[in-house]
This record gives sequence, C-alpha cells and structure tokens, in this order.
Amino acid sequence: MVGIMSIKEALQRAEELEIDLVEIAPMAKPPVAKLIDYSKFLYQLKKKKQEEKKGAKASETKQIRFGPFIGEHDLDIKLKRAKEFLTEGNKVKFTVRFTGRQMGRQDIGREKLEAVIEKLGEMAKVEREIKMEGRQMTMMITRNK
Repeated sequence: MVGIMSIKEALQRAEELEIDLVEIAPMAKPPVAKLIDYSKFLYQLKKKKQEEKKGAKASETKQIRFGPFIGEHDLDIKLKRAKEFLTEGNKVKFTVRFTGRQMGRQDIGREKLEAVIEKLGEMAKVEREIKMEGRQMTMMITRNK
C-alpha cells in the first residue's frame, strides 16, 4: 500500500522497479492501480483456470442395453442402476437390441422403453425421444432438476 499518488509518480515507480502498473478498479474514486509483473499475473490466472477445470466433472453418457423380452425383475435391476447414474449427474442411454425374428415385434421394445419412462417418473426427463437405429431402439434420459 503506497497510498494516493499521481499517475506520473506511479509510472516512474513502476519503471524503477521494472514491473507493470495495472489499473485494477478504474471506476473507483480515486482509481486503484497495482504494481505487478503482468506476464506472471496472466500465468497465474491461466493456472487457476486449469485447476478449476480439473475439479469440474463433465457429465458422461452411460448406456443400458437389454432385449425386448426382458423380465420385469431384470428390468427393475437395470432401472436401479440407471437411477444411480442419474443421481451422479450422468445421462443414460437406453438401448433395446433386436435379433432375428424380434424385428417383427418392435412394438414390445417401444412398450419397454415407455415403461422405463413411467417407472423413473419425476426423477428423469426424456432428452432424446424413442428412435429406431438399425437393429436397435434407443432413447436418452437426463436428470430432472
């Protein structure tokens, strides 16, 4: 803390110390400036941002697969796992795989996915609607905030 001084004096002081004069609060009365090594300051800011990024966890997409003729209990176990994924903040992609003659019974697969939506209820919302992609039917669910 040097106190209040003129711009000329502050610049002269910065030149003597061979560091930069950086204006911190230009709207303050009087304006506030700091004597710092600006390149070192930028480096520290960059490091701080990298540390913040390291701590932030990006949401992942977890996938749960099953067949159209899955049993009720087996589906409940898969839903329990899906609830865990959702509470961790991940998205869940449900996939119903059809093989051979099952392709003729796509309506059963759709019913299973609709049952998943119904059982998850208020906890989840559909991000991507039920859609047929080749031999599998998929939908994406995220946590309802």
